[in-house]
Amino acid sequence: MSRYDQGMKPVIFGLSGEALTPGERAFFAEAKPAGYILFRRNIAGRTQIRALTDDLRALHGRDDLLIMIDQEGGRVARMQAPVWPSFPPGAVFDRLYDVAPSSAIAAARANACAIATTLTEVGISVDALPLLDVRQEGASDIMGDRTLGAEPMRVAALGRAVLAGLADGGVVGIVKHMPGHGRAMVDSHHELPVVTADEEALESDLAPFRTLKNAPMGMTAHVVYTAWDTERPASLSPVVIDRIIRQRIGFDGLLMSDDLDMKALKGGIPALAAGVVAAGCDLALNCWGRMDDMVGIVEQLPEISETSRARLDQAMASVKRPADGGTSLEELLATRDALLAPVLA
Repeated sequence: MSRYDQGMKPVIFGLSGEALTPGERAFFAEAKPAGYILFRRNIAGRTQIRALTDDLRALHGRDDLLIMIDQEGGRVARMQAPVWPSFPPGAVFDRLYDVAPSSAIAAARANACAIATTLTEVGISVDALPLLDVRQEGASDIMGDRTLGAEPMRVAALGRAVLAGLADGGVVGIVKHMPGHGRAMVDSHHELPVVTADEEALESDLAPFRTLKNAPMGMTAHVVYTAWDTERPASLSPVVIDRIIRQRIGFDGLLMSDDLDMKALKGGIPALAAGVVAAGCDLALNCWGRMDDMVGIVEQLPEISETSRARLDQAMASVKRPADGGTSLEELLATRDALLAPVLA
């Protein structure tokens, strides 16, 4: 039996602004979502974010509440300079790997630990990183320089370093976008990608996820893979989630959908939330903090299953903030920059 109260809903919600509104406070207290995601609209500064995350934890009485963010570095960074450091995109570590693989791995780990240090300071416990999508020539630039490379084992090696670095800093990582977004020819934020590669070709997409199958959390791709399901994107496909992600990859961690508001998915948001959970996702991800959508989601979703609650518990318990505070942010950034010098000069 989970230590969480009965009635938790299998959903991660966004917030409308920099503090909880009275309406949000009352709704979240009753709905008991599994967690929250923060965006730039929720961020004004260190003191403000810490007050917001403390408020969320107090509201639920859970010190290990899932509070996540997309803080990849490069063009995907919700917490930005000058308040926080700028972090490089994944492609920088891929370039260093060409000339010094061990240095690239060490740099990726130090960089991820630095990211985690900035997150734990403000009470954020989960980062949507690393991308394990294998970059393919000619694919949509939505992945592009966000990826860790075009060679599956390199992606896995750097991804493992990112997960370790986040954990060093007390943050849970999410491997994404399962079972692989690297072949998508269009941006799933705007339309539905359809990948027609055969099963043999798709083995290279699966390889990094299989190598890191013991990651605590994963996120699905809003992509159709005709080799496995000709009609439904992975997030809504029981075939892809069970046969490919759970069985072939062997992933048994907490699986969340990508954002339900992305234009790749068609239909009402509450129905989509119910659909991804019915397909096998442990949690639906609803990012935009629109009250009508959130109310509809809670009305349509069942309580979180015992299996999903156990996966959530295990994922959140998988890392602990260093008791001594760990390596300082300044030291981590200096280590990273020294290692990256050959490709940043």
